[in-house]
Amino acid sequence: MRRTRSVAVATAAVLALVLSPGASARAETADGPAPGAPGAPATWTPANKAGFGTAYGAAASKTWFTLSAAGGLSEVYYPDLSTPSARRLEFVVVEPGGRAVKVADAADHATTVDDAHGLTYRQTDTDRAGRWRLDTTYVTDPARSTVAVRVDFTSTDRRARQLYVLYDPALSNNGSDDTGATSGRALLASDATTASALVAAPDFTAISSGYLGTSDGWTDLAADGRLDHAYDRAATPGNVVQTGRTALTGLPGARHLELALGFGSDTGAALRAGTATLRGGFERAAAGYGQGWQRYLRSLNATPASLRTTRERQLYRVSAMVLAASEDKANPGAYIASPSMPWVWGDSVVSDVYHAVWSRDLYEVATGLIAVGDRAGANRALDFLFTVQQKPDGSFPQNSTVDGRPVWGNLQLDEVAYPIVLAEQLGRTDAATWTHVKAAADFLVAFSRDGNSAPWTPQERWENQSGYSPATIASEIAGLVCAARIAHANGDTAAEQRYLQTADAWQRRVESWTVTSTGPYSSKPYYLRLTKDGNPNAGTTYSIGDGGPSAVDQRAVVDPSFLELVRLGVKPARDTTVVNSLAVVDEQLSFDTPRGRFWHRFSFDGYGETLTGEPWNYNFPADSRATRGRGWPIFNGERGEYAIAAGDLAGARSHLATIARTANSGAMLPEQVWDDNPPSGAPGFTPGAPTFSATPLIWTHAQYVRLAQDVSAGRVSEQPRTVACRYVGRCD
Repeated sequence: MRRTRSVAVATAAVLALVLSPGASARAETADGPAPGAPGAPATWTPANKAGFGTAYGAAASKTWFTLSAAGGLSEVYYPDLSTPSARRLEFVVVEPGGRAVKVADAADHATTVDDAHGLTYRQTDTDRAGRWRLDTTYVTDPARSTVAVRVDFTSTDRRARQLYVLYDPALSNNGSDDTGATSGRALLASDATTASALVAAPDFTAISSGYLGTSDGWTDLAADGRLDHAYDRAATPGNVVQTGRTALTGLPGARHLELALGFGSDTGAALRAGTATLRGGFERAAAGYGQGWQRYLRSLNATPASLRTTRERQLYRVSAMVLAASEDKANPGAYIASPSMPWVWGDSVVSDVYHAVWSRDLYEVATGLIAVGDRAGANRALDFLFTVQQKPDGSFPQNSTVDGRPVWGNLQLDEVAYPIVLAEQLGRTDAATWTHVKAAADFLVAFSRDGNSAPWTPQERWENQSGYSPATIASEIAGLVCAARIAHANGDTAAEQRYLQTADAWQRRVESWTVTSTGPYSSKPYYLRLTKDGNPNAGTTYSIGDGGPSAVDQRAVVDPSFLELVRLGVKPARDTTVVNSLAVVDEQLSFDTPRGRFWHRFSFDGYGETLTGEPWNYNFPADSRATRGRGWPIFNGERGEYAIAAGDLAGARSHLATIARTANSGAMLPEQVWDDNPPSGAPGFTPGAPTFSATPLIWTHAQYVRLAQDVSAGRVSEQPRTVACRYVGRCD
């Protein structure tokens, strides 16, 4: 990654102009304010990301970037991981004849990650006619809140072409209230609290700020291949898009460029960040970025021997870094669910759901961190959970922003239990921890609502149903047994006995609440997804939600999550009902693809794209069946852990390899993959490949590293010993 002398000299010369108050922005005369405010509505970009990165452990660099699977920079988060502040940065090529094309529309695209230098990504876009090639490399500057980009543009047929940059700010989680302006040779954007600055070396030769669909640069270029208007400001708040004409033509001497996208609390701070990064040069930022990640990787456990291919080993390292990158820097321990906005949230002006912190997902991330050897990160996660624990009742919010503000207001009892399990897994028995654990455990024991008592839950792990869920009950039992151990360490024998008595009673009754012997799928007893009434042999009906049927017999709804009973040590792997239920789930929910076998989330699931591949939408009415939930790779991880518990290491390795095959070219693991009945009539719906749901899903990355370590160890390492010893006799 050597920085050439020519780029260094150009950078120094350009910066002298950038910082010179009298510098001319371009040869053209500025056209004044842009018309057409507020422009077209602002939306977020598709959720299938090909890259996600930030400078590790760099408190001064509060930026995170994502890369679009179609090419280009997508959402950039600043100043925290709950706040996207840029929507898109992409490129336009103007052909010799004057035709303007967006690179994403005209080129074959590939993204690769250089894990030897951390989460450093390179995108390669090759014109489908073979006439030009664009290479872009992305990092963040460890010393400041800037995304740094190296651009290499080559005209392979030796004809001059003009390269433009389009930048769409979306400051403070809203792309509809920004203003834009030029300052010297910089493109500035701001709203009431945040600002960005886009600068280049060599400098932009023309710049303009306009409104999407009315006066933006792409609207101008698409008409005749020229930037006919160079608006010096977009003064009315709206959906601002900024355009820079670069000095690159693709010919020798005009092929290399560096961009810096700086952020700050105002335009002055943003401009100082961007220009400082340019002054140091891309190679300096990239070197510091890579060194930070190399130090982190060296601090972790060795890559497991269970990973047998180069791709699997790379995916493991990238997954470990993705877990670390998903932690907010201003709020230690706040790990988000995903830096993306799937489906309906991709069409919202304000997005706040997947880049929130969920207690359940945070537990999964923390166990992944323990697996890779980052116990400090896992401890920060638990500390964060304790800071958001609700007072005075001891519960936890369904989800929260990274600074701890609740987002949605529902209650899920597994999210109350998992922090207790995590405390036990981390060996946290101190008095301060006990205070938090006791509050949560007491809440579980005493909980009641609407005439129902725990282990009944207002919502289970899939967010949309109340009832008796095997997965939730497993977490509650494990949570209470772990709480009893911590109570014992703190001398509270009364609490210890109360928790154990409750856990034992629930463990004895879990089948009577959730296992049917009169269901349609087998003459043998099997676990249901849940029961609404605790009577699994009753034909009680409920609405599936998420676009699914409105009145389904609870005995006809199954899911794989009862395996939490085995993973957490509540039931043995060879339990007859567990084995029967596996056969039912395989028959009802599994499907085979060229990349391996996967499972749907539960019967009749509608949480996925439409039959034609359009986004899921919560406005679809019940019974519409307009949308279909697809396969979830996390189930391969859970099934792999079950295989280990059952003594089938070969089977577990197979599931591990299947998860790896779902990764895209940037080593990002998805929430969902296309099933064996994907939408037809359009390319891109390969069975086993990521859908347009959340990619990366941090839970999937955590599940991958956890299973990799478990296969290598030959045991389910995250299984709470105190629970397994009590109920399945595994006390090693």
